[in-house]
Amino acid sequence: MKVLITGANTGIGRVTAETLARSGAHVMIAGRSKEKTDPVVRCITDEKKGSAEFLPLDLGDLDSVRACCKTLLDRGEPIDVLIANAGLAGARRTTKQGFEMTFGTNHLGHFLLVTQLLPLVRKAAAPSRIVVVSSKAHFRPKEIDWKALRETTKTVSGFPEYGVSKLCNVLFVKELARGRAGKGVHSYALHPGVVASDVWRKVPWPFRSLMKLRMKTTEEGAQTSLYCATSPEVAEHDGRYYDDCKEVPCSRLADDPELAKTLWQKSEEWT
Repeated sequence: MKVLITGANTGIGRVTAETLARSGAHVMIAGRSKEKTDPVVRCITDEKKGSAEFLPLDLGDLDSVRACCKTLLDRGEPIDVLIANAGLAGARRTTKQGFEMTFGTNHLGHFLLVTQLLPLVRKAAAPSRIVVVSSKAHFRPKEIDWKALRETTKTVSGFPEYGVSKLCNVLFVKELARGRAGKGVHSYALHPGVVASDVWRKVPWPFRSLMKLRMKTTEEGAQTSLYCATSPEVAEHDGRYYDDCKEVPCSRLADDPELAKTLWQKSEEWT
C-alpha cells in the first residue's frame, strides 16, 4: 500500500505515518523541511523496519504544490491513501499567491494537491481513500467571506480564519463524494480532537499555553485519521464526517451542496 501524507514531521501526522509504516505501507511524507522530516524517515526505515521517503511540499505556495504533484505524476505509481493532514492556525499573513495564510494552507494547497493527484488515486485498487483532517471548529463560521480569503489574516488569534479553513475542508470532502473524485475513490473528513500539536505554533502567547492544558496527546489524536484511512468498517463510506472513530453529523453549513459547489469553482479558479 502506498500512502501520501502531508505535514507528518511532527504531531498526529507523524504518529499516523509511523503507524501506517509499521503495518506495511510505503509512506511518502510531503512537507516543507527535509531537515525536520528526515528523523521521521530514519525512525521508520531504521527502527520500525518500514518504508518511507520525503517529498518537498509547501502548501502555502501553489508552485511548490504543482512541483510535488509533477514528481508523483511522472512516476505514475498509484496512491492508495492520500491524507491531507498538514495544517496551521494563528498565522497572520498571506500565502505566496496572496491568500489568507490559514485558508491557503489548510484548504487551497490541499485542494490543488488532491485534485492534481486524483489520476493516481483512481489508479489504485478500489476503494482508495482521501482523508482530510478538519476540525470541530468548522461549526463556528456562519458564512464564508470570499473577499477575506484574498486578504491577510484580520483577527489577533486567527481562530475565526481557522474555523473557515476547516469548514472548507469538510465542504471539499462532501463535493469529492458527489462525483468529483471518481469511481472507486472514497473521501472522509474528521475531527481529530483538540490535540497538543504544532498546528498551534503560530497562535500568540498566552492563548497557546492556555489552550494546550486539556488537549489530547498526538497518539490519541491520530486514531480517527487511522480509522478513516484503514478501517474496513468505513471502506464503503463516502463524504462523511468522523469524530472519535465514529461517524457524526457535520455542521449545517458544511452540508450545503451549493456552498460546496461554489467553493470548488472558486478553488479551481484560484489554483
